[in-house]
Formats: sequence, C-alpha cells, structure tokens
Amino acid sequence: MSQEMVLQIINKAIITTLMVSAPLLIAGLVVGLIVAIFQAVTQIHEMTLTFIPKILAIFITLIILLPWMLGKFISFSTQIFNSIPTFSR
Repeated sequence: MSQEMVLQIINKAIITTLMVSAPLLIAGLVVGLIVAIFQAVTQIHEMTLTFIPKILAIFITLIILLPWMLGKFISFSTQIFNSIPTFSR
C-alpha cells in the first residue's frame, strides 16, 4: 500500500465525517444564535435556556437525516471493504 493510497483513504474519511456532522453542527449553531439573540433582547440569561433547544434541534435533525447519514457511512465502508484486495498488493 502506497503513501498516496493511505492519504486518499484518510481524505475520504475526513470528507465523509465532515459531510455527516455538518448538518448537526449547523442546526446547533442556528438554534444557539437564535437563543442568544432572544437572551440579549429579553435579558434572560438562564444557562438551561441555551442547552435544551440545542439538544432538541440536534436530536430532531438527527432523526430526519439519519437515513442519509447511514447511507453515506455505508457507501464509504463499502468502498473501503471493496478496495481491500488492492491494499495487499
């Protein structure tokens, strides 16, 4: 296995990880920004007010996008398993 193949696999793994985690992170960021604006306007600075909406938004996003995420992970895993014979050369 050459160094280029290893770097290519690592590159695909990082890209897959970023693609799968990006929607969850963006949902948490958007909800956090909305809650921060709400807190600034109303001057309510309760710590639990920031966590609960973020957790709910991430959980709902996870439920909605789980089939897509699993598809991405399965296709990446299938590519890796199918290329195992080329690694032994």
